[in-house]
Amino acid sequence: MREKIVELLKDVKFPGTSADLVSLKVPSTIEIGEDQKSASLVLSIPVPFEDIAWQVKDLVRVALQKALPGLELTLKTETVVPFAKRSQSSIIPGSKIKQYIAVASGKGGVGKSTVSVNLACALAKAGAKVGLLDADVYGPSVPSMFGIKRAMLLTGEDNRVIPMKRYDVELMSIGFMLDNKRKSVLWRGPMLHGVMQQFLEDVAWGDLDYLIMDLPPGTGDVQMSICQLAPISGAVIVSTPQDLALNVAVKAIDLFNALERPIAGLIENMSFYICPKCGERQYIFGTEGTQAMCEEFKVPLLGTLPLEAGVRKYGDKGTPIVLSDPDAASGQAFDQTARCLAIRLAELAVQ
Repeated sequence: MREKIVELLKDVKFPGTSADLVSLKVPSTIEIGEDQKSASLVLSIPVPFEDIAWQVKDLVRVALQKALPGLELTLKTETVVPFAKRSQSSIIPGSKIKQYIAVASGKGGVGKSTVSVNLACALAKAGAKVGLLDADVYGPSVPSMFGIKRAMLLTGEDNRVIPMKRYDVELMSIGFMLDNKRKSVLWRGPMLHGVMQQFLEDVAWGDLDYLIMDLPPGTGDVQMSICQLAPISGAVIVSTPQDLALNVAVKAIDLFNALERPIAGLIENMSFYICPKCGERQYIFGTEGTQAMCEEFKVPLLGTLPLEAGVRKYGDKGTPIVLSDPDAASGQAFDQTARCLAIRLAELAVQ
């Protein structure tokens, strides 16, 4: 009976993927009654979204009851974000981080930090343990978007820095260490590498499901150092739809491919503008460019995010829109993109 159930679940796809439940290790426990007329399953859901857990539970129930009528089923679900294969050899002492996510862009001004912040908040809101490393040393904006004007960093007994916490997200940024917010950071390669190493090794991140690393734009020293120091589970490339941005985003894709780091997918920011008066969508920066790039490089499009005034307004206030106005078009889009990212990382973890 157990083998029958496993074979049946191989035909059940996890929502939003082409992967079956068995390949994603969803059925973690299968117990069969002595009379072979009852079965108890524990389903390990690899993403932290409760509604997806309910979908999986319903899919399993329908599939098994259809093929095995009369079988008495007991189904339980648990959220278990999987360790990426690279993350199992984490370099960070005293911490267990399951997924390292690098958020990058080819050029500046495409909203990469805004995407990083809202993805982190969306995953934390869903119940995941999330950290956000602001590795954009030249333009740290994470403190402002979390409403942190003054920072007092503390160290633990092991002399590691304790990250700040806001909206259930563990935070570390070079912005916390700058007394003068208008002061520029004049660092070269070796110093940047050392700082990135300290951000990873000398911060008490603890046990996290996801550590999101907001990288500077471009393909420079910080990106290469992060790829060398952190076992990246998946890189996320952020771009706007216009050709100018996409032509540079290719370089970010090439960097991660050259360093043999998996690309989780692309996110198209400022995809369209919704007129607040008539509701009409206006594609200010063009259409379909990002989708075409995804098809060319065989990576998924994780989300399309609208250009909306609320993103700027709530970002300036330090209350990310995915939390402050989750029903807005942008709030819903960030939430859906976070789901797609979590599912994609679950797929990459078993490849």
